[in-house]
Amino acid sequence: MTDVQSGATVPTGSLCAEGLGVTYGPVVALRDITVAIAPGSLVAVTGPSGAGKTSLLWALAGALAPAEGTVHLGDTPLRDRVQAAALGIAVVPQGNGLASTLTARENILVPLLAAGVPASDAARRAEEVLAVVGLEESGGHLPEELSGGQQQRIAVARALAARGPVLLADEPTSDLDAANRQRVIAALRSEADGGAVVVMSTNDPEAADQTDAELSLDEGRMRWVRR
Repeated sequence: MTDVQSGATVPTGSLCAEGLGVTYGPVVALRDITVAIAPGSLVAVTGPSGAGKTSLLWALAGALAPAEGTVHLGDTPLRDRVQAAALGIAVVPQGNGLASTLTARENILVPLLAAGVPASDAARRAEEVLAVVGLEESGGHLPEELSGGQQQRIAVARALAARGPVLLADEPTSDLDAANRQRVIAALRSEADGGAVVVMSTNDPEAADQTDAELSLDEGRMRWVRR
């Protein structure tokens, strides 16, 4: 595959959108998005509120059916969220998406077990990622017993535990203080350094500056700030 924007060959395993458009009834959220993000990259998606950042991440996650264009992981076109999850595309959603009846640890464990990870391996991964986000002492707490920032870090930990080829994080540092923001960005950087495609939407210029590239959206149209 060739990147139509640069003419360069797209690396194997890249996450690609070609001519992507997303609409909500008469409202156009994304317009003609064409982008290829290579494994090993940490990319920020920035732009004002309502610019289409969340729509882009959910389209890349297979959760939004495009009105036009396609999304591919490598040579595989994405059909829906179930297929994308099976391919290892993990998401940190806004609002965190934690199950209120499960503890922090169980919110990490249950998706791993459902994906067929052996119980002992799943338990080990859960403890590892709790430590990565600095919440190793909070694994037994229910979400309602955690602050918003702690819930956000658990959601990041859950995505890290999946160890998939793609991690899409929607505003993963919005509720965090400076120290924990750096902790989460370091974890995302480590994931990219391990060979994953990592895309993070953010309204935080300091967070965006720590990524490899920055893609800005405005009224659903994209431009590269850095690439």
